[in-house]
Amino acid sequence: MELTQLKYFLEVAQTQHVTKSAEKLHIAQPALTQAIKRLEDELDIPLFAQKGRVIILNPYGQYFYKKLKPLVESLCALPEELRQMAKLEHSTVRLNVLAASRLVTEAVIKYQRLDKNLKIEFTQNEETELFDICITTRLFYRHESETDNISVTTEKIFLAVPNIAKFKKRVSITLDEVANENFISLLGSKQLRAICDKYCQTAGIRPNIIFESDSPEAVKKMIGANIGIGFWPHFSWGPLDAKNVRLLEIAEPNCSRDILITYKKNKADNARVEKFYKFLTEYFKKNSDM
Repeated sequence: MELTQLKYFLEVAQTQHVTKSAEKLHIAQPALTQAIKRLEDELDIPLFAQKGRVIILNPYGQYFYKKLKPLVESLCALPEELRQMAKLEHSTVRLNVLAASRLVTEAVIKYQRLDKNLKIEFTQNEETELFDICITTRLFYRHESETDNISVTTEKIFLAVPNIAKFKKRVSITLDEVANENFISLLGSKQLRAICDKYCQTAGIRPNIIFESDSPEAVKKMIGANIGIGFWPHFSWGPLDAKNVRLLEIAEPNCSRDILITYKKNKADNARVEKFYKFLTEYFKKNSDM
């Protein structure tokens, strides 16, 4: 069956008149009659019945029409849908955010004021390669691909402690000094957790994690309540505005992590992604220098 034949059948089924259908389709009446006859011969089933001066669908034709109409409509709509997909693809940037989510969110909000038609899709998946830009942490056990464009920003990691007497006059601390303290950590932040565990191992301590939360704000409140201490990446989680919590620089070992912004050239036209990537890397650099 050819698509043209099927379109002819649907038209005749709707008008119930071969001559009117031929005029509407801009073809000769005999050609339309022959196309319908060939379709019926191919199916080996009659689809129409004569009724006075018009033709109507018989039960087989009615069933065929009911099943065929949505299929042909879907096929005819495909070219426009593909054009819209291509247009959407051009205006969409897929972000895989595995680190510094607060800073990424701020950057996206600022950038969308400059490009209101840009669509940002967020995901958080360590396994996926389906992204245009990925914000992640350089991990000591994994090597990045040399084929990608990668920008690196170094982020210092502080120790957040309650503002109590034993920490009040301190501006820095070593990790071995807090070996017996309870730790509060961020639940689900696997990359940050792996790096902080590595620093504790370097310092020869094993942190006693008594609670994990999925909210930096909750971590801050628990530290302020003198329940424990915790690592605090300074521009990923933002400044501390709580009077009952202090940030101490970790003097030994040197605690910092590399934030990697990776850009893949996935599209035929990467100009829009490239522009956002440049904005994002500059935004990170500006904030890391503050």
